[in-house]
Amino acid sequence: MSSVITRVKQKQIAQTIAKGKRLDDRGLTDYREMKIEQGIIERAEGSARILLGKTEVLVGIKIEIGEPFSDTPNEGVLTVNAELVPLASPTFEPGPPDENSIELARIVDRGIRESKTIDTEKLVIEPGKKVFVVFVDVYVLNHDGNLIDASALAAVAALLNTKMSNYEIKDDEVKIKPGYTQLPVKKHPITVTFAKISDKLVIDPWLEEEQVMDARISMAIDDDGNICAIQKGGSGYFTEKEVLEVAKMAREKAAEIRKKLKW
Repeated sequence: MSSVITRVKQKQIAQTIAKGKRLDDRGLTDYREMKIEQGIIERAEGSARILLGKTEVLVGIKIEIGEPFSDTPNEGVLTVNAELVPLASPTFEPGPPDENSIELARIVDRGIRESKTIDTEKLVIEPGKKVFVVFVDVYVLNHDGNLIDASALAAVAALLNTKMSNYEIKDDEVKIKPGYTQLPVKKHPITVTFAKISDKLVIDPWLEEEQVMDARISMAIDDDGNICAIQKGGSGYFTEKEVLEVAKMAREKAAEIRKKLKW
């Protein structure tokens, strides 16, 4: 019986969007209500929580001392992980990261990395030997669609809230000193996601819209309006005209959302 109800609901969603409307009364290019909280995890170097409609994502930042990669000896290290907490959705299962959490982490990572969000050269302690490693841990607490935008925004908000310990080099060892320094953040990328449903482009798809979408496209936009990362999902396709339309709207929405960040 539930599968019949699901098919009926899916048909209703598709038919409503085909008419330029949505079941939650939003316009096709409207985001759900968005709330950003920064600095909510006391023991983390930085943190943020995003509420996007009923979707809830928490990001914590930890900074440790480690070694640089051999091909980038004069840069610090960024690593992003995503955990789909089982309580967040009946479809999430405990255990090692699955393809969905790996994809989510990679999209968040790419937006930060390709936009040069962090001045990684300022994370170097001793070139080729010791650098600061920035760990970005994404936790999905409630899944009601568009985890990509919520997670990417939470990550940037958390990085803006991140402080690094002061230090000095003494006897070839790193000594932590009192006080903190703000993480060197240069850019503020915003990721904007569209779903294609019934040949219509829909921004910020909620869960039931994601279940009927033909394809999904996400664009990370930096402060200058440049597209620094693109990720396509789903089995459907986007025409060249649709991609250009998405890019235009993504730039506009990114500029609006960026104003909500505090730095």
